[in-house]
Amino acid sequence: MFIQVIEGRAIDAGDVREALQWWARELSPRAEGWLGTTAGVTGDGLFVGVTRFATRSAAHRNSDRPEHGQWWIETAKLFAGEVTFLDCDEVFEYLGGGSDAAGFVQVTQGRVRDPGRVRELVRLRQEELAASRPDLIGGTAALYGDGGYLETVYFTGAAAARPPAMGQLFAGDPDFFELREPWLYSPR
Repeated sequence: MFIQVIEGRAIDAGDVREALQWWARELSPRAEGWLGTTAGVTGDGLFVGVTRFATRSAAHRNSDRPEHGQWWIETAKLFAGEVTFLDCDEVFEYLGGGSDAAGFVQVTQGRVRDPGRVRELVRLRQEELAASRPDLIGGTAALYGDGGYLETVYFTGAAAARPPAMGQLFAGDPDFFELREPWLYSPR
């Protein structure tokens, strides 16, 4: 699996959502390898979009389609300032991965001290999480670059949500992005 993350300041959250809905309705049926998109705007206006593809090459083939390029030219105008893109090649799913049933999504981004330990924890903790966290219905953890870490955690709702404890894995303080009204899209 491959994940691409897009972050930028939304001028109007409703306009950005309409653009994503249009993409999901009109362009996604021809997006080979597209597995789903989780997006939303945080309370302070930051748009975060996490898009899952089967492979990096599938994501790039999608981006290279002329109709997708035209869509992005128009959509980019809906942001104030720079929009950043982050590519994650090493992705781990747990508890079924992304979930369109989520009522709340938390995205955590930071640096980890030991990427190998992250791989081990994601693999070993699935049963423990399923038994102890009924509010947690899925997630993805991704490693990128030199120690970069991105986790997208899907919860039934915001009331009981708290991210799985990663302990001393982080090098410094990670950033947490709360999508209290997540926009969830997947192939039909």
